Amino acid sequence: MPLLLLDSWLAPAPDKVRVGWLGRHRYAHRGLHDNATPENSLAAFTAAIAQGMGIECDVQRSGDGQAMVFHDWELDRLTAEKGPVAQRNAAALTQILLKGSNDRVPTLREVLGLIRGRAPLLIEIKSKKGYGVEASCLAVLRVLEGYQGPHAVMSFDPRVGQWFAKHAPRTVRGLVMSEEHDRNLLGRARRHLWLWLARPDFLAYDVRDLPSRFAGAQRARGLPVLTWTVRTPELRVVAGEYADAPIAEGAGVK
Repeated sequence: MPLLLLDSWLAPAPDKVRVGWLGRHRYAHRGLHDNATPENSLAAFTAAIAQGMGIECDVQRSGDGQAMVFHDWELDRLTAEKGPVAQRNAAALTQILLKGSNDRVPTLREVLGLIRGRAPLLIEIKSKKGYGVEASCLAVLRVLEGYQGPHAVMSFDPRVGQWFAKHAPRTVRGLVMSEEHDRNLLGRARRHLWLWLARPDFLAYDVRDLPSRFAGAQRARGLPVLTWTVRTPELRVVAGEYADAPIAEGAGVK
C-alpha cells in the first residue's frame, strides 16, 4: 500500500481524454513486416495503415544527430552493410537498402510524412548503457514539431519520460518494461523507481510477464497498459485480458 500511494503521488495517472486513443488500436510491431517486407520500413508502415493498424517503430541517432528509424545498433542483421548505425550520417544511412527489398533506412521525418496522421504512432527511443539518450529525445522532438497525428514516445530508459515531462509535457510518453530476469525484491523496487523517474502516461509491458501485479496495479489506477510483443493467437488472448492494446507481429496480428 505505501508504494501505491507513492506511485500516485510521484507518477500521477494521466488525463483519460489525453491518453484514451492508446487503447483504441492494435499496433504493428516495427510495422506490418514479414519475409518480403522488412521491419521498420516504409513498406511495413504502409501495410499497417492499409490494415487499419497503429504503428510502433524504433528510433536512434545517426552520426550527425538525426532521428533514424532502425532497431539494431549495428547494421549487420538488417542490411548488407556492417558496423554501428551511429558511425554513418543520415544522408549515408538513407542510401542503405534493407535486406530483401528496395526500401532504404528511413528517417523519422520520412515516416511522419508517410503516415500523415492516418495511423497512431508509438516511437520507441532506443537507449543503452553510456548512451546520451537526451540527444535522441531532442532529435525526435524537433521532428515532431507541428505534427498533428496521434503519437507517443516511449523507452525502456526512464530518462526519456523524464526529459519529455520537462521539455515537452504535452507529448504522451510511455515506459517500456519487462520483468525478465528481474523478478526479485530488488527488481520490484526498481520498477517503482523507474516509474517515479519517468512519470509515464502509459506502460508498454512484456506480454510474457502478464498477468503482472505491478502492471495490474498501475492499470487499475488509470495508466493504460499496452503489451509487446504479441506473436501468437494465445498471447493475443492474454493481451486482451490483461492489457488495453497489443503491439503485435506475425501470427499475433488478427
